[in-house]
Amino acid sequence: MENLNYDVWILTVGNELLIGRVVNTNASQLGKMLTLMGFRVSRIIVVPDDIEEIVEEVRRATGRVRLLVTTGGLGPTYDDLTLEAIARALNRQLKVNPEAEAMIREFYSRRGMPMTRERLKMAVMPEGAMALKNPIGAAPGCVVEEGGTIIISLPGVPEEMEAMFKSEAAKILERIAPQISIVECSLTIKGVPESTIAPAIESTAKKHPEVYVKSHPKGFELGAPVLDVRALASDVDRGSAEAAALEALAYIKQEVVRLGGSTDEARCG
Repeated sequence: MENLNYDVWILTVGNELLIGRVVNTNASQLGKMLTLMGFRVSRIIVVPDDIEEIVEEVRRATGRVRLLVTTGGLGPTYDDLTLEAIARALNRQLKVNPEAEAMIREFYSRRGMPMTRERLKMAVMPEGAMALKNPIGAAPGCVVEEGGTIIISLPGVPEEMEAMFKSEAAKILERIAPQISIVECSLTIKGVPESTIAPAIESTAKKHPEVYVKSHPKGFELGAPVLDVRALASDVDRGSAEAAALEALAYIKQEVVRLGGSTDEARCG
């Protein structure tokens, strides 16, 4: 997972994210989905609805990472600027994409609504781009490649983003994703503070460098601290990845019992 060929940046666009009006669930959901596909998410960036800011980040990513995924800024309003910014960053012309236009016309036709200039705006994409069908909304997604970097642009509405990722983007990414299985297993600990179990987690990480182990405090239950410990492992064989993650958690569980705490059974998802 350290191979730069699998590095991903996530670029989320929107003033509403920066001022705290909207929680950036797209970034966390994308991070999880991409990680479980075998990619290495190395950066998550949030920018305002400012074309120069978007252009700067797209240029920084192009040729540097294998994949850039953007969310937001694909809609019909004046401040939806993502695709215009990508075109400018890549020195490409903006053109009406016929596939995207057909998708949009069909969407509004089914609802008995006319095509307007604002709606047609959602079909304007960088030259050479491929349109992605939106399963539940109007704005198509967009895929373009430049300098070895694939740029996938998804809607900002979380339900639309996730639906488009799973139905459209994932098909593209499966062709370039590493041929490995990613497994995450977790263990809930009660009665042992994070600072007390920290040496065991560090020791586990050293013994199992192929497994990423991380603790997450969950507060208190009946006055006792509660921790969630997660182990992320990868291997060409799913069974081997799961075995490595469970072995790492087994050592931590043993230390928890020694320290007077309790755990549930480790579970993998």
